[in-house]
Amino acid sequence: MTFTLVNPADPPERQAAKLREIAEVLMRRVEQATDASGAAYAQFQRAALLEEQVRDRTRDLERALDLLNDSNARLERANRDAEAARQNLASAIETVQEGFALFDAQDVLVMCNSRFGMHMLDLRDALKPGLSFADYIDRVSRSRFLELPEGDTPEAWAERRHQRHQDRHVIFNVRMLRDRWVQVSEHRTADGGTVILQTDVTEIIRLEREERGKLLDDQARMIRATLDHLNQGVAIFDADRRLIGWNQRLSALLALPVTRLRLGISFDYLLARFRDEVSFGPGMTEAGLRRWIDRATLRGPLSFELRRAGTILDVFAQEMPDRGFVISFTDVTAERAAIAALAQTNETLEARVAARTGELAAALAQAERANATRARFVAAASHDLLQPLSAARLFLASLIDDTLPEAARQTVEKAENALVSVGQILDALLDISRLEAGRAEVQVRAVRLDRLLGQLSDEFAPVAARKGLDLRILPCVAEVESDPTYLRRILQNLIGNALRYTETGRVLVGARRVGGGLRLEVHDTGPGIPAEEQANVFKEFHRLNARASASEGMGLGLAIVDRACALLGHPLTLRSTPGRGTCFGLGLRHAARPAGAPHPAGRHAAPPQQDRIVLLVENDDAVRLALGQLLEKWGLNVIDARTGDEALALVDEIGITPDVALVDLHLGEGMDGLATVRALRARHGPVPARILTADRAAALAPACAAEGVVIMPKPVDPAALEAYLAALAPG
Repeated sequence: MTFTLVNPADPPERQAAKLREIAEVLMRRVEQATDASGAAYAQFQRAALLEEQVRDRTRDLERALDLLNDSNARLERANRDAEAARQNLASAIETVQEGFALFDAQDVLVMCNSRFGMHMLDLRDALKPGLSFADYIDRVSRSRFLELPEGDTPEAWAERRHQRHQDRHVIFNVRMLRDRWVQVSEHRTADGGTVILQTDVTEIIRLEREERGKLLDDQARMIRATLDHLNQGVAIFDADRRLIGWNQRLSALLALPVTRLRLGISFDYLLARFRDEVSFGPGMTEAGLRRWIDRATLRGPLSFELRRAGTILDVFAQEMPDRGFVISFTDVTAERAAIAALAQTNETLEARVAARTGELAAALAQAERANATRARFVAAASHDLLQPLSAARLFLASLIDDTLPEAARQTVEKAENALVSVGQILDALLDISRLEAGRAEVQVRAVRLDRLLGQLSDEFAPVAARKGLDLRILPCVAEVESDPTYLRRILQNLIGNALRYTETGRVLVGARRVGGGLRLEVHDTGPGIPAEEQANVFKEFHRLNARASASEGMGLGLAIVDRACALLGHPLTLRSTPGRGTCFGLGLRHAARPAGAPHPAGRHAAPPQQDRIVLLVENDDAVRLALGQLLEKWGLNVIDARTGDEALALVDEIGITPDVALVDLHLGEGMDGLATVRALRARHGPVPARILTADRAAALAPACAAEGVVIMPKPVDPAALEAYLAALAPG
């Protein structure tokens, strides 16, 4: 048990006074003591320490008291502010023109203004805080001011109202006594409460009724005017087969006086009136028409012909929603005569066309044989000539050394350049032959422009340097859809032409965003192309600059560009100003990429986040081992398996969902890669995944897209894989 010298329940002042008295008593005892061993001094020391502790305790108590007083003051101010805010809120909602009520998350009324429950005077006394929503709806449904729909009951109305209360946002109109209307809008708050607004829309609804009536009158006049301007005769009958509408064209087609057409006459009367004057066309009789009219079930559209005094009428009958029907009559006499004349003409033309078709087929077959022969000859000639040309270039290269005289060196270099030009011409002829023969095979896929443009820059930089031209190829990291071989060939021809015909200045190659795609542009400061020659530059063997020698080309480059662009669906544009230069533009589409997929890996791609789990499913042991070592080198934890079944069983066994899955498409036995990803996601949610495959089948991409998986082609690019894994790391 612990004893204290002062009562902690005493006020701080009382405790301090007691401590001072204790200190004085101790001091007196010290002064009176005669202990020679120094006990008196020790007691004095303890008294001094005790007094210091008393002062510290007193100061602590005073600070605590000050803090308590300050907290009480702040609490009082907060209470006053809260009450003021509540009063302001009540005043604000009272000024609102609509009825306002707030129910809390337990559907208990918190507050409302005086306009809430408008037009329901028998509810005013019950609309007080604490009223439950269910009680409120019950009272509304039984209010004598609520006008229920015919045949409805208060219980049914209350049940529908409770069902609407389950939605987060509800707006509907309620009809009150004496044709008054209130629009009720109910909205859920963030904490689960409900705000209800009531707006008097009586005047709006009455105005809409008036406008609707005027609109119906206007529509009736418009329908009458429309019927009278139709080139068809129209008759409208109600469900009792009485005539309720017609137009003037009807009386003209049927040669029926207007006085005979009047409201209420029956269809049977009109049919009897024309029975002896008309005849039905093939497939229709009077009995068949009566059966259609008398049918108790839904009538389908009916079409037939009538002939009357040399006039052919096309008749079309259709049922209306109220079981009435509309019949239209169209004069097709001239049309039928024209068809008959056309049929006779066609018989004559068919004989002539058959004869000409035979002649054209023979000519076409001969042209196709000639074209195929030419294509085979060009292909064979190009292949046979390239071999000795290559050998000749090697022999010439072996002749060049430091001992060769300058004149001989120049001669050998000119011969080598000539052989290079011949090789380029043969390549161009082979491309033209393939494109014209329709045997060019394209494989459209994602092409990275940064790699392609970098290769072209290395290829043409020496050519530009020899001519003293400034060649600038701007970098671009976008991916586009194209055939990489033909896209490279197109850009080679455009850049080569620009360097060939530009004497001074520069050649600029860059990409520009246009709409949802890109346009690669090749600008030069050459002589330009006149407007009248711009269409001709894409023809074979057409060279605008006549002084260009055959060693510089035979005018096939732009012809190849034009045909390759048409084959790939890349729009090709040309802008040129004589004396200032030319710009060729190549339209490209961005490569399809699902949301969240990383961009092509750059030099500064962020490393993958460590301590993440990668599920690797690969049936090739060497590939699985290599990829596993690479992933572990990046600090990732790898779960590897040979088959889909083994991978799913392993994940279930360890009980940890992987952060990403890398799955080979063809796994041999059991499930393939797509089925494995589908089963993994069915068990463990939307796990990010990539399909690894060397398969280039066209049907593979849509199948992967349907599963929300992107293909990562083999051989796997480590930079692309690193960028993908880094993009998955939460940032």
